[in-house]
Amino acid sequence: MSQSKGAVVNHVHRDDLGAKLGMWVFLFTEVLLFGGMFLVYAVYRFQFPDLFKLAALELNTGLGTFNTIVLLTSSLTMVLAIVAIQKNKKNLSLFYLAATIGFALVFMVVKYFEWSAKFSHGIYPGSEELLNRQNGEILFFGLYFVMTGLHAFHVIIGVIIIAFLMVFVYKNKIVHDNYVKLENGGLYWHLVDLIWIFLFPLFYLIH
Repeated sequence: MSQSKGAVVNHVHRDDLGAKLGMWVFLFTEVLLFGGMFLVYAVYRFQFPDLFKLAALELNTGLGTFNTIVLLTSSLTMVLAIVAIQKNKKNLSLFYLAATIGFALVFMVVKYFEWSAKFSHGIYPGSEELLNRQNGEILFFGLYFVMTGLHAFHVIIGVIIIAFLMVFVYKNKIVHDNYVKLENGGLYWHLVDLIWIFLFPLFYLIH
């Protein structure tokens, strides 16, 4: 009996290790994706430093700062959700996961208003207003929409993942002694936050 139980424990540990390794490999590919974009940004910013600074003046630094605080807070609530499940506090974990989703939705609403303001001024990829500007400004806003748009897509994916994690916690598929799925979801969410921490100064603070 003890041998059978030990075999099950070893199997679970191997599954946990495989799941964590798989998540780290996935996160590495995401880092490569955004790392390539950051490299492209660096090259063009070196070529058009003054025009990049000029274009950045049209972004709302206040909203960007607010969104940064929102995402940092969401990382905290994600950590607290994991700590809560470790302490076998299921309802508290669900609360913090819901709070994380709430902060993510706030981020997306703010980003919607930011993008809407740019669209209302005719500043969006392929617009006549933007194409009439100098190359540096066109490149800046092109990178802005692509990189922040891709990040927003990752936020949406994160919300979906966390929603599934809430279901797993509710159905006791994630418990105090088996919470690898929750940890992996947390790792993904921290990556989403980390990417924004790089995007924020690159686009909003260069002036």
